[in-house]
Amino acid sequence: MNEEQFINALNKLRETASEQGNVLSTEQISEAFSEVGFELNAERKALIEEYLNKNHIGIDESVDPDSYLTESEKNYLEEYLDEIKLLAEVSDGEKRATIISALAGEADAKKRLVELFLPSVADIAKLYTGFGVGIEDLIGEGNVALAMAVEMFDCVDGPDEVEGFMAKQAMDAMEEFIRENTDVKKADGKMLDKINKIADMAKELSEELGRDVTPEELARENNISVKSIIDAMFITGDKIEGISKGQTK
Repeated sequence: MNEEQFINALNKLRETASEQGNVLSTEQISEAFSEVGFELNAERKALIEEYLNKNHIGIDESVDPDSYLTESEKNYLEEYLDEIKLLAEVSDGEKRATIISALAGEADAKKRLVELFLPSVADIAKLYTGFGVGIEDLIGEGNVALAMAVEMFDCVDGPDEVEGFMAKQAMDAMEEFIRENTDVKKADGKMLDKINKIADMAKELSEELGRDVTPEELARENNISVKSIIDAMFITGDKIEGISKGQTK
């Protein structure tokens, strides 16, 4: 398994988590990496768990999304939910009737359906707080996505698919907004660049010495930390060419 496969596996886990309320099971994590031939030991698991924690993804239990809200965001959210409370009050039967009418193309029903889903957007937005984007902006993006979603019902098979479809549109919009306004992509890119740089340095030094080098030798020669080298080896499954594997155990 190379570093790109590792990062791809992490990204797939992040996508799976977003579909499950930002939580993954221990089994899902193990399976994701075993499928690409990456065996997890205790230290590698710790590295992956640290990554998931930074992305607000719980393992075997949900992370409390409110813990990432600032006081001002909590106040905003409380006021916002109070404002839309009356708009979202509806019985299950009325909600289903509205969905059916919206699917039939009725403009008033589409508008009403957007109103009914406003609280759900707020709940979804809480899952994405703490990434450098305010909850007010996230809710705004999600609400715009709802308005667009009700005009895309030709992609929906029937009434039972509507709620999931609208939630996904809101989530996709928030994730895109985060990607455009934060360093999420840069962080993944930096990880890959760092691993590639260590791999290049290891190859150069091992060719110069005519043998595999230890992490300590590589660190000393290039003025980098031993830990950064060992972390890179964990991520790639000890498959950085030119580094002696035995030294990392």
